[in-house]
Amino acid sequence: MNDYYQDLGVSRDATAEDIKRAYRKKARTLHPDVNPSPEAEEQFKKVSQAYDVLSDPEKRRSYDMGADPYAAGAAGFGQGFSFSDIMDAFFGAGAGTAQRGPRSRQRRGQDALIRLDIDMADAVFGAEKELTVETAVVCSTCHGDGAQPGTSRRTCDVCGGRGEIQQVQRSFLGQVMTSRPCMTCQGYGEVLVSPCFECSGDGRVRTRRTLTIKVPAGVDTGTRIQLTGEGEVGQGGGPAGDLYVEVSVRPHATFQRRGDDLHATVELPMTAAALGTTLKLDTFDGSQELEVKPGTQAGDAVTLRGLGVTHLRGGGRGDLIVHANVMTPTRLDEQQEELLRQLAGLRGEERPEGRLAPANQGLFGKLREAFKGR
Repeated sequence: MNDYYQDLGVSRDATAEDIKRAYRKKARTLHPDVNPSPEAEEQFKKVSQAYDVLSDPEKRRSYDMGADPYAAGAAGFGQGFSFSDIMDAFFGAGAGTAQRGPRSRQRRGQDALIRLDIDMADAVFGAEKELTVETAVVCSTCHGDGAQPGTSRRTCDVCGGRGEIQQVQRSFLGQVMTSRPCMTCQGYGEVLVSPCFECSGDGRVRTRRTLTIKVPAGVDTGTRIQLTGEGEVGQGGGPAGDLYVEVSVRPHATFQRRGDDLHATVELPMTAAALGTTLKLDTFDGSQELEVKPGTQAGDAVTLRGLGVTHLRGGGRGDLIVHANVMTPTRLDEQQEELLRQLAGLRGEERPEGRLAPANQGLFGKLREAFKGR
């Protein structure tokens, strides 16, 4: 069993401050950066182990009771046993702990999510867009290694390269030995002698970059496009995460989208609705002719096939549905008013009687039927 009090040069009733002061004093002369001799390095390891045990109240209490976490055979039932080893024995290797030994410095990068605003025409036909994203990329100075070029890492003096520190605790089973990541090397088992000046040892830096993204036809607000490997580079130059682009389609001044169909409203003079006419409409596919049949009522709809939004999955497109809004004149001169009175007389409508239309008829009923299922 190691004599940690002797290694630090303190008495068994030394206070926590006495132990810290003694460790600092010895570390100033034995640290490998100050004294590169093999003897000093070996002595520094012993001092570090002693400080690791005596600076922790639980470890020190267990050590005073006869349990030394660094002594040979410390994992046995006589001097404390490893809880991880018991878990492995009952449930298989790896059950007691997520990872044994030093962990890798490389980590997968986080996924990123950004928003992309597009026009409705881009949603109809698809488009290519440029995105400027601010994200983490591999450090160009150390190429993800984290160490300043020309330098290397050294084995952690506290954990001896294991990346973890064992700790003895008392339980109803006796003295149980558990492991925790080494705080000195953060569980890596190695310490950077000279971290990279550019990335401070992280292996990555933040920067702005421009991406070209292909927006498929048929996307709608809320659609997410996944760009594999275009997210943030991981710590230590680890693999990059994914970039998710969430699409937001700007409202259009003329067209409204319902599913893959587009809806629009055309205003018709009363005479054009009664007599019929042909109109020119500006659509996403250019100028199109719209045939207005004689006797068109307010709310009637005309469907132009295949002029809607491209189906996101599968071929073909939705339809363009044009709704009629018949405009009744609000100001008439004497001649116009007289002509309308003559027309009313010819149609026997001088004194028309009001009647209630069926529930599914009339302007609102026709609009409801036109939009049903769209």
